[in-house]
Amino acid sequence: MASIEMIVAARARLRGHARRTPLLSSPFLDEIAGRRLFVKAECLQHSGSFKFRGGWSAVSGLDAAVRSKGVIAFSSGNHAQGVALAAKLHNIPSVIIMPSDAPKLKIANTRAFGAEVVLYDRVNEDRDEIGARLSAERGLTLIKPFDEPLVIAGQGTTGLEISEQAGEEGVTSAEVLVPCGGGGLTSGIALALEASAPGFRVRPCEPKDFDDTTRSLASGKIERNAAVSGSICDAIVTPQPGNITFPILKRLAGAGIVVTDEEALRAMALAFTRLKIVVEPGGAVALAAALFHGDALESDTVIAVTSGGNVDSDIFAMALERFG
Repeated sequence: MASIEMIVAARARLRGHARRTPLLSSPFLDEIAGRRLFVKAECLQHSGSFKFRGGWSAVSGLDAAVRSKGVIAFSSGNHAQGVALAAKLHNIPSVIIMPSDAPKLKIANTRAFGAEVVLYDRVNEDRDEIGARLSAERGLTLIKPFDEPLVIAGQGTTGLEISEQAGEEGVTSAEVLVPCGGGGLTSGIALALEASAPGFRVRPCEPKDFDDTTRSLASGKIERNAAVSGSICDAIVTPQPGNITFPILKRLAGAGIVVTDEEALRAMALAFTRLKIVVEPGGAVALAAALFHGDALESDTVIAVTSGGNVDSDIFAMALERFG
């Protein structure tokens, strides 16, 4: 299981490789949110998302002999890029299994990082079967996108930075809103904050109709989504919470918050206008929750993680045209 000790160890391995992303603020956003709002800009991380942290943590944590044979991962894009870049920097091969409807930018970036990309139909094909077959054939080590302790530990380093940076701002109590797919980032941050900033509480944020974590927290057991696609928030569309991540969230997280695709687009436009950062739809759901769902919040200070910025130009242009 993931632990604070693993997160601290991952941070040591990440030192000099991952960016310490900034904690941003804007009085204009504070006014919309009706409270003090900080934004942890993981969209500025290497590979364009927090996933580089987990990718590096997992690759660097492997035994050298095992690592040299290469790694395999499946992802709609951000985990793909994080693992591909980590593999490239370790000078080992990587194979990434991606849905054919993933954003073109994410597919192109993954290939640019040197990975072999295998595309599949997420409705009619089983990525787990494809991954198991290729792993067996080539001796590759599978790095899961969220249900893997080394990955969770890497994502948890974001939480250590949040606690330090918020402390520098004099913040000792806050709700930390996190975009949530399978729960790797959310559970990692929750573990880190439990140890380093117990006055903070994580709140998972999800897109409408893909709110499996929100429903699971409400029912106390893992719930599945009815569909596997259909939201512009592709980065956080997963079938259900992870078997490792959900118990952590059940113990440490507050209730989930659900936002619409329209709200995510509006948050993207505001992030660009007021903070000068580019955020993808899935990476913007926590900011959307902070800005437009204040009635679901309890604290005077909120920290929203913008988890990724790998957005196709047409989607970004649409956000700016509608709300910029």
